[in-house]
Amino acid sequence: MISSIIKRRAITVILILLFLNAGALVLNVMLGDRSIAPGEVLRSLMGRGEQEYYFTIHQLRLPRVLTGFLVGCGLALAGTILQVITRNPLASPGVIGLNSGAAAAVVAVMVLVPTFPMRHMPWIAFIGAFLAATVIYGLSWRKGEASSTVRMLLVGVGISAMAGALITYLLTVGKIFRVSQASVWMAGSLYGRTWEHFWPLLPWVLILFLLLIWMSRRLDMFLLDVQSAAGLGLRVETMRVLFLLMSVGLAGSAVSMAGTIGFVGLMAPHMAKHLAGSRSLVRLPIAALLGGLIVMLADLAGRTWFAPYEIPAGLITAMIGAPYMMYLLLRRRGI
Repeated sequence: MISSIIKRRAITVILILLFLNAGALVLNVMLGDRSIAPGEVLRSLMGRGEQEYYFTIHQLRLPRVLTGFLVGCGLALAGTILQVITRNPLASPGVIGLNSGAAAAVVAVMVLVPTFPMRHMPWIAFIGAFLAATVIYGLSWRKGEASSTVRMLLVGVGISAMAGALITYLLTVGKIFRVSQASVWMAGSLYGRTWEHFWPLLPWVLILFLLLIWMSRRLDMFLLDVQSAAGLGLRVETMRVLFLLMSVGLAGSAVSMAGTIGFVGLMAPHMAKHLAGSRSLVRLPIAALLGGLIVMLADLAGRTWFAPYEIPAGLITAMIGAPYMMYLLLRRRGI
């Protein structure tokens, strides 16, 4: 009885979030310097719209909002993984240092190798995030297992500071045009995102999401203590490393296409847990939809609230996420 109620609630939440995401997508395509009627947007998305709106909708606004949706999904999924495997509600790609490692690698390539193709940038970000995760996990390792999730988070803060210093150095020695591009990218902006950014990101998010759903029961075992999980046949450290690599892939690919959009990986998993509970099979898709919705709405707010100026989505999410993180600290003093 309880299980069926939880399933119905989860399905209801997913359907509502799908509707909200579709609405946010349409609003992002509608609003801008040149407003487009909602009916025309819907007709154009179905391939029946007027030719005069085609370029604005299909080449400027649609790839931007879809890229933002995938970025939000990737960051939210990465945050969900980290919060489960560390059993710490403050764990997220930004806090643990994955975003910073990915950002440092991407900025280095943007400044030092200007001709590097964008389609390969997720791999660069993955390498940067992987190096950060390797250092974090290596320094947290004691006597055959990760000694403390708190220790892991503290090491991550140090890695973030080091990566930030490296980024600052790169921005001071690079050429002005590349530095300005990197600075806008670092703020977490979706400005100028095209299909060139969407298509390389899609397989990373889609494949890793499906893999997570398939392995959701194993992920749920991390909610137990180490002895209980091992008693159920889980190779705890092997699976922890595997899930950490999946988080690295999701966070790194998202950062590579939109910069450091902070706090999405912190807020979305918390909201998903509140709405649907801790079971990963339902928490993961809900977190992904929440993450996509947050980034799309943040980008919409940044484009419309301060027009004709544009505020990067990363600044909007930071203004919301920083107070949310303080709220969590005050609410749960044991963190």
